[in-house]
Amino acid sequence: MKKIKIAIIGLGNCASSLIQGIHYYKNKTEKDAIGLMHWKIEEYSPSDIEVVAGFDVDKRKVGKTIDKAIFSEPNCTTVFQKDIPSSDVKVSMGPVLDGVAEHMKDFEDKYTFVVSDEKPVDVVEVLKNSGAEMAVNFLPVGSEEATRFYAQACLNAGVAFINCMPVFIASNKEWSLKFEEKGIPIIGDDIKAQIGATITHRALAHLFNQRGVKLERTYQLNTGGNTDFLNMLNRERLDSKKESKTQAVQAVLDKPLDPHNVHIGPSDYVPWQKDNKLCFLRLEGHTFGDVPMNIELRLSVEDSPNSAGCVIDAIRCCKIAINRGIAGELSSISSYIMKHPANQHTDDEAAQMVENFINGNLER
Repeated sequence: MKKIKIAIIGLGNCASSLIQGIHYYKNKTEKDAIGLMHWKIEEYSPSDIEVVAGFDVDKRKVGKTIDKAIFSEPNCTTVFQKDIPSSDVKVSMGPVLDGVAEHMKDFEDKYTFVVSDEKPVDVVEVLKNSGAEMAVNFLPVGSEEATRFYAQACLNAGVAFINCMPVFIASNKEWSLKFEEKGIPIIGDDIKAQIGATITHRALAHLFNQRGVKLERTYQLNTGGNTDFLNMLNRERLDSKKESKTQAVQAVLDKPLDPHNVHIGPSDYVPWQKDNKLCFLRLEGHTFGDVPMNIELRLSVEDSPNSAGCVIDAIRCCKIAINRGIAGELSSISSYIMKHPANQHTDDEAAQMVENFINGNLER
Protein backbone atom coordinates (compact mmCIF):
# COMPACT_ATOMS: atom_id res chain seq x y z
CA MET A 1 0.00 0.00 0.00
CA LYS A 2 1.27 3.47 -0.84
CA LYS A 3 2.41 5.79 1.94
CA ILE A 4 0.69 9.10 2.68
CA LYS A 5 3.42 11.56 1.75
CA ILE A 6 3.40 14.81 3.72
CA ALA A 7 5.44 17.97 4.03
CA ILE A 8 5.68 19.78 7.36
CA ILE A 9 5.94 23.55 7.66
CA GLY A 10 7.65 24.29 10.99
CA LEU A 11 9.62 21.50 12.71
CA GLY A 12 8.68 22.53 16.23
CA ASN A 13 7.11 20.67 19.14
CA CYS A 14 3.91 19.80 17.27
CA ALA A 15 5.88 18.30 14.39
CA SER A 16 8.06 16.40 16.86
CA SER A 17 5.03 14.83 18.55
CA LEU A 18 3.42 13.96 15.22
CA ILE A 19 6.54 12.26 13.86
CA GLN A 20 7.18 10.45 17.14
CA GLY A 21 3.60 9.21 17.01
CA ILE A 22 3.93 7.88 13.47
CA HIS A 23 6.71 5.58 14.68
CA TYR A 24 5.30 4.92 18.15
CA TYR A 25 2.19 3.25 16.74
CA LYS A 26 4.11 1.24 14.15
CA ASN A 27 4.48 -1.77 16.43
CA LYS A 28 1.13 -1.39 18.18
CA THR A 29 -2.15 -3.16 17.56
CA GLU A 30 -5.63 -1.72 17.83
CA LYS A 31 -6.03 -3.34 21.26
CA ASP A 32 -2.96 -1.77 22.83
CA ALA A 33 -2.88 1.56 20.98
CA ILE A 34 -3.66 4.37 23.41
CA GLY A 35 -4.47 7.92 22.41
CA LEU A 36 -5.97 7.55 18.93
CA MET A 37 -9.45 8.60 17.95
CA HIS A 38 -9.24 6.19 15.00
CA TRP A 39 -6.84 3.26 14.73
CA LYS A 40 -7.48 3.04 11.01
CA ILE A 41 -9.19 5.41 8.63
CA GLU A 42 -10.16 3.28 5.67
CA GLU A 43 -6.97 1.23 5.20
CA TYR A 44 -4.60 3.86 6.62
CA SER A 45 -2.92 3.49 10.01
CA PRO A 46 -0.59 6.10 11.58
CA SER A 47 2.53 4.33 10.35
CA ASP A 48 1.40 4.76 6.74
CA ILE A 49 2.37 8.45 6.97
CA GLU A 50 5.76 9.44 5.59
CA VAL A 51 7.40 12.86 5.91
CA VAL A 52 9.01 13.70 2.57
CA ALA A 53 9.76 17.41 3.08
CA GLY A 54 10.20 19.85 5.94
CA PHE A 55 10.62 23.62 6.20
CA ASP A 56 11.97 25.71 9.07
CA VAL A 57 14.05 28.84 9.66
CA ASP A 58 16.05 27.88 12.77
CA LYS A 59 19.76 27.25 12.14
CA ARG A 60 19.72 24.28 14.52
CA LYS A 61 17.22 22.51 12.25
CA VAL A 62 17.84 23.73 8.71
CA GLY A 63 20.06 21.23 6.87
CA LYS A 64 19.52 18.49 9.45
CA THR A 65 17.60 15.34 8.65
CA ILE A 66 14.03 15.20 9.94
CA ASP A 67 14.84 12.59 12.61
CA LYS A 68 17.48 14.89 14.13
CA ALA A 69 15.67 18.20 13.68
CA ILE A 70 12.63 17.23 15.76
CA PHE A 71 14.84 16.81 18.84
CA SER A 72 16.80 20.03 18.34
CA GLU A 73 16.38 23.17 20.44
CA PRO A 74 14.21 25.01 21.14
CA ASN A 75 11.90 21.95 21.02
CA CYS A 76 11.00 20.87 24.52
CA THR A 77 8.05 18.48 24.26
CA THR A 78 7.97 15.06 25.90
CA VAL A 79 9.99 12.41 24.09
CA PHE A 80 7.79 9.31 24.10
CA GLN A 81 9.46 7.66 21.09
CA LYS A 82 13.25 7.98 21.16
CA ASP A 83 13.95 5.58 18.31
CA ILE A 84 13.20 7.40 15.07
CA PRO A 85 14.58 5.74 11.92
CA SER A 86 17.25 7.70 10.09
CA SER A 87 15.77 9.87 7.37
CA ASP A 88 17.20 11.03 4.05
CA VAL A 89 14.94 14.09 4.15
CA LYS A 90 16.70 17.30 5.17
CA VAL A 91 14.95 20.37 6.54
CA SER A 92 14.81 23.14 3.95
CA MET A 93 15.20 26.82 4.74
CA GLY A 94 11.87 28.56 4.36
CA PRO A 95 11.21 32.29 4.04
CA VAL A 96 11.09 34.05 7.41
CA LEU A 97 8.53 36.72 6.50
CA ASP A 98 6.52 37.37 9.72
CA GLY A 99 7.20 33.93 11.17
CA VAL A 100 9.51 35.20 13.92
CA ALA A 101 8.30 37.91 16.31
CA GLU A 102 10.75 40.71 17.02
CA HIS A 103 10.75 40.16 20.79
CA MET A 104 11.93 36.54 20.40
CA LYS A 105 15.53 37.69 19.94
CA ASP A 106 15.59 39.04 23.51
CA PHE A 107 15.54 35.55 25.04
CA GLU A 108 18.18 32.84 25.50
CA ASP A 109 18.82 30.66 22.45
CA LYS A 110 17.54 27.49 24.14
CA TYR A 111 14.09 29.06 24.50
CA THR A 112 13.71 30.97 21.25
CA PHE A 113 14.25 30.82 17.48
CA VAL A 114 17.74 31.41 16.07
CA VAL A 115 17.26 32.34 12.45
CA SER A 116 19.56 30.68 9.94
CA ASP A 117 21.47 32.79 7.42
CA GLU A 118 20.77 30.19 4.72
CA LYS A 119 19.02 31.39 1.58
CA PRO A 120 15.36 30.32 1.41
CA VAL A 121 14.61 27.51 -1.03
CA ASP A 122 12.05 27.55 -3.81
CA VAL A 123 9.21 26.07 -1.74
CA VAL A 124 7.07 25.14 -4.73
CA GLU A 125 9.98 23.29 -6.34
CA VAL A 126 10.77 21.40 -3.12
CA LEU A 127 7.13 20.41 -2.70
CA LYS A 128 6.91 19.15 -6.27
CA ASN A 129 10.20 17.25 -6.16
CA SER A 130 9.38 15.63 -2.81
CA GLY A 131 6.19 14.01 -4.04
CA ALA A 132 4.24 15.46 -1.09
CA GLU A 133 0.49 15.07 -1.37
CA MET A 134 -0.28 17.53 1.42
CA ALA A 135 1.46 20.03 3.69
CA VAL A 136 0.80 20.45 7.41
CA ASN A 137 1.21 24.02 8.67
CA PHE A 138 2.69 24.39 12.18
CA LEU A 139 3.92 27.98 11.89
CA PRO A 140 3.85 30.22 15.00
CA VAL A 141 0.72 32.18 15.90
CA GLY A 142 0.69 35.54 14.14
CA SER A 143 2.44 34.28 11.00
CA GLU A 144 -0.21 35.78 8.73
CA GLU A 145 2.00 36.58 5.75
CA ALA A 146 4.00 33.35 6.04
CA THR A 147 0.88 31.19 6.18
CA ARG A 148 -0.59 32.84 3.11
CA PHE A 149 2.75 32.34 1.35
CA TYR A 150 2.75 28.60 2.06
CA ALA A 151 -0.93 28.26 1.18
CA GLN A 152 -0.22 29.80 -2.21
CA ALA A 153 2.85 27.59 -2.62
CA CYS A 154 0.66 24.55 -2.04
CA LEU A 155 -1.78 25.80 -4.66
CA ASN A 156 1.07 26.30 -7.13
CA ALA A 157 2.48 22.84 -6.39
CA GLY A 158 -0.90 21.08 -6.43
CA VAL A 159 -0.53 20.02 -2.79
CA ALA A 160 -3.34 19.83 -0.22
CA PHE A 161 -3.08 22.08 2.86
CA ILE A 162 -3.82 21.29 6.52
CA ASN A 163 -3.74 24.58 8.40
CA CYS A 164 -3.18 23.95 12.10
CA MET A 165 -2.74 27.58 13.12
CA PRO A 166 -5.07 30.59 13.36
CA VAL A 167 -4.75 32.34 10.04
CA PHE A 168 -8.07 31.96 8.29
CA ILE A 169 -7.46 30.07 5.05
CA ALA A 170 -9.82 27.07 4.91
CA SER A 171 -12.57 29.13 6.57
CA ASN A 172 -12.07 31.97 4.09
CA LYS A 173 -14.35 31.55 1.05
CA GLU A 174 -11.88 33.13 -1.34
CA TRP A 175 -9.05 30.81 -0.30
CA SER A 176 -11.18 27.64 -0.11
CA LEU A 177 -12.51 28.37 -3.59
CA LYS A 178 -8.92 28.59 -4.89
CA PHE A 179 -8.24 25.09 -3.58
CA GLU A 180 -11.51 23.81 -4.98
CA GLU A 181 -10.70 25.23 -8.41
CA LYS A 182 -7.26 23.56 -8.30
CA GLY A 183 -8.90 20.24 -7.44
CA ILE A 184 -7.20 19.78 -4.07
CA PRO A 185 -8.56 19.60 -0.51
CA ILE A 186 -7.91 21.91 2.41
CA ILE A 187 -8.52 21.44 6.16
CA GLY A 188 -8.50 24.21 8.78
CA ASP A 189 -8.22 26.46 10.65
CA ASP A 190 -6.42 26.32 14.05
CA ILE A 191 -6.04 22.84 15.50
CA LYS A 192 -8.23 21.82 18.43
CA ALA A 193 -6.54 19.35 20.80
CA GLN A 194 -7.94 15.96 21.79
CA ILE A 195 -8.64 17.03 25.37
CA GLY A 196 -7.49 20.63 25.50
CA ALA A 197 -8.67 24.02 26.68
CA THR A 198 -11.05 24.69 23.80
CA ILE A 199 -12.74 21.29 23.59
CA THR A 200 -13.20 21.22 27.39
CA HIS A 201 -14.55 24.77 27.45
CA ARG A 202 -16.96 23.95 24.63
CA ALA A 203 -18.17 20.82 26.41
CA LEU A 204 -18.91 22.69 29.63
CA ALA A 205 -20.60 25.60 27.84
CA HIS A 206 -22.71 23.13 25.87
CA LEU A 207 -23.59 21.33 29.12
CA PHE A 208 -24.91 24.59 30.59
CA ASN A 209 -27.09 24.99 27.49
CA GLN A 210 -28.37 21.42 27.62
CA ARG A 211 -29.21 21.54 31.32
CA GLY A 212 -31.10 24.83 31.28
CA VAL A 213 -28.43 26.85 33.10
CA LYS A 214 -27.94 30.43 31.95
CA LEU A 215 -24.24 31.04 31.30
CA GLU A 216 -23.46 34.66 32.07
CA ARG A 217 -19.68 34.99 32.27
CA THR A 218 -16.67 32.85 31.45
CA TYR A 219 -12.93 32.98 31.09
CA GLN A 220 -10.16 30.72 29.86
CA LEU A 221 -6.59 31.51 30.92
CA ASN A 222 -3.62 29.52 29.66
CA THR A 223 0.07 29.38 30.54
CA GLY A 224 2.92 27.39 29.00
CA GLY A 225 6.66 27.35 28.48
CA ASN A 226 7.16 26.41 24.83
CA THR A 227 8.03 28.71 21.92
CA ASP A 228 4.32 29.08 21.15
CA PHE A 229 3.68 30.80 24.47
CA LEU A 230 6.89 32.83 24.20
CA ASN A 231 5.82 33.97 20.72
CA MET A 232 2.39 34.96 22.04
CA LEU A 233 3.84 37.43 24.56
CA ASN A 234 3.50 39.84 21.65
CA ARG A 235 -0.20 40.62 21.97
CA GLU A 236 -0.25 42.16 18.50
CA ARG A 237 0.05 38.63 17.06
CA LEU A 238 -3.01 37.33 18.91
CA ASP A 239 -6.01 38.85 17.14
CA SER A 240 -6.86 35.80 15.02
CA LYS A 241 -5.97 33.39 17.87
CA LYS A 242 -8.36 35.08 20.29
CA GLU A 243 -11.07 35.24 17.62
CA SER A 244 -10.64 31.57 16.80
CA LYS A 245 -10.73 30.36 20.41
CA THR A 246 -13.58 32.66 21.42
CA GLN A 247 -15.76 31.79 18.44
CA ALA A 248 -15.23 28.08 19.10
CA VAL A 249 -16.88 28.47 22.51
CA GLN A 250 -19.53 31.02 21.51
CA ALA A 251 -20.63 28.71 18.66
CA VAL A 252 -22.06 26.09 21.03
CA LEU A 253 -24.32 28.59 22.83
CA ASP A 254 -27.89 29.32 21.77
CA LYS A 255 -27.16 33.00 22.32
CA PRO A 256 -23.56 34.25 22.26
CA LEU A 257 -22.33 36.04 25.37
CA ASP A 258 -21.71 39.76 25.39
CA PRO A 259 -18.01 40.24 24.45
CA HIS A 260 -17.41 41.90 27.82
CA ASN A 261 -18.47 38.71 29.60
CA VAL A 262 -16.15 36.29 27.83
CA HIS A 263 -12.36 36.30 27.94
CA ILE A 264 -10.46 33.53 26.18
CA GLY A 265 -6.82 33.60 25.26
CA PRO A 266 -3.18 32.95 26.15
CA SER A 267 -2.15 34.57 29.41
CA ASP A 268 1.54 34.15 30.14
CA TYR A 269 4.82 32.41 29.41
CA VAL A 270 6.36 30.29 32.17
CA PRO A 271 9.65 28.80 30.87
CA TRP A 272 9.88 25.91 33.35
CA GLN A 273 6.51 24.56 32.18
CA LYS A 274 8.13 23.72 28.82
CA ASP A 275 5.49 22.02 26.63
CA ASN A 276 3.09 21.52 29.53
CA LYS A 277 0.03 23.73 29.22
CA LEU A 278 -2.04 24.81 32.20
CA CYS A 279 -5.58 25.95 31.52
CA PHE A 280 -7.81 27.67 34.06
CA LEU A 281 -11.51 27.78 33.25
CA ARG A 282 -14.33 29.53 35.06
CA LEU A 283 -18.00 29.53 34.04
CA GLU A 284 -20.59 31.51 36.00
CA GLY A 285 -24.33 31.14 35.60
CA HIS A 286 -27.75 30.85 37.19
CA THR A 287 -29.66 27.63 37.68
CA PHE A 288 -33.12 26.66 39.00
CA GLY A 289 -34.81 29.51 40.84
CA ASP A 290 -32.28 31.95 39.40
CA VAL A 291 -29.78 30.70 41.97
CA PRO A 292 -26.12 31.48 41.12
CA MET A 293 -23.53 28.75 40.50
CA ASN A 294 -20.06 28.48 39.02
CA ILE A 295 -17.53 25.92 37.84
CA GLU A 296 -13.76 26.27 38.08
CA LEU A 297 -11.45 23.79 36.37
CA ARG A 298 -7.69 23.35 36.08
CA LEU A 299 -6.40 21.32 33.14
CA SER A 300 -2.78 20.21 32.78
CA VAL A 301 -1.70 18.59 29.52
CA GLU A 302 1.36 18.18 27.32
CA ASP A 303 0.39 20.57 24.54
CA SER A 304 1.96 19.12 21.40
CA PRO A 305 1.01 15.42 21.66
CA ASN A 306 -2.49 16.66 22.45
CA SER A 307 -2.71 18.32 19.03
CA ALA A 308 -0.87 15.54 17.17
CA GLY A 309 -3.65 13.10 18.07
CA CYS A 310 -6.00 15.21 15.95
CA VAL A 311 -3.58 16.03 13.14
CA ILE A 312 -2.96 12.33 12.50
CA ASP A 313 -6.67 11.95 11.70
CA ALA A 314 -6.68 15.09 9.55
CA ILE A 315 -3.86 13.69 7.42
CA ARG A 316 -5.68 10.42 6.81
CA CYS A 317 -9.01 12.12 6.05
CA CYS A 318 -7.19 14.39 3.63
CA LYS A 319 -5.74 11.33 1.90
CA ILE A 320 -9.23 9.83 1.55
CA ALA A 321 -10.40 13.08 -0.04
CA ILE A 322 -7.49 12.99 -2.50
CA ASN A 323 -8.29 9.38 -3.39
CA ARG A 324 -11.93 10.27 -3.96
CA GLY A 325 -11.18 13.39 -6.00
CA ILE A 326 -12.75 15.76 -3.46
CA ALA A 327 -11.54 19.36 -3.53
CA GLY A 328 -11.99 22.45 -1.36
CA GLU A 329 -12.64 22.66 2.38
CA LEU A 330 -13.36 19.32 4.07
CA SER A 331 -16.15 20.43 6.39
CA SER A 332 -16.48 17.24 8.44
CA ILE A 333 -12.91 16.87 9.73
CA SER A 334 -12.47 20.67 9.88
CA SER A 335 -15.49 20.99 12.16
CA TYR A 336 -14.30 18.12 14.32
CA ILE A 337 -10.68 19.05 14.97
CA MET A 338 -10.36 22.76 14.16
CA LYS A 339 -11.37 25.77 16.26
CA HIS A 340 -12.30 27.93 13.27
CA PRO A 341 -13.87 25.85 10.48
CA ALA A 342 -15.98 27.47 7.81
CA ASN A 343 -19.09 26.11 9.55
CA GLN A 344 -19.32 25.38 13.26
CA HIS A 345 -21.12 22.29 14.58
CA THR A 346 -21.40 20.79 18.04
CA ASP A 347 -18.68 18.29 18.78
CA ASP A 348 -21.15 15.39 18.73
CA GLU A 349 -22.48 16.48 15.34
CA ALA A 350 -18.96 16.93 13.96
CA ALA A 351 -17.85 13.52 15.23
CA GLN A 352 -20.77 11.89 13.42
CA MET A 353 -19.99 13.86 10.28
CA VAL A 354 -16.45 12.47 10.30
CA GLU A 355 -17.74 8.91 10.64
CA ASN A 356 -20.17 9.54 7.76
CA PHE A 357 -17.34 10.95 5.64
CA ILE A 358 -15.02 8.02 6.37
CA ASN A 359 -17.81 5.55 5.53
CA GLY A 360 -18.59 7.35 2.27
CA ASN A 361 -22.00 8.58 3.42
CA LEU A 362 -21.01 12.25 3.36
CA GLU A 363 -19.26 13.93 0.44
CA ARG A 364 -16.89 16.07 2.49
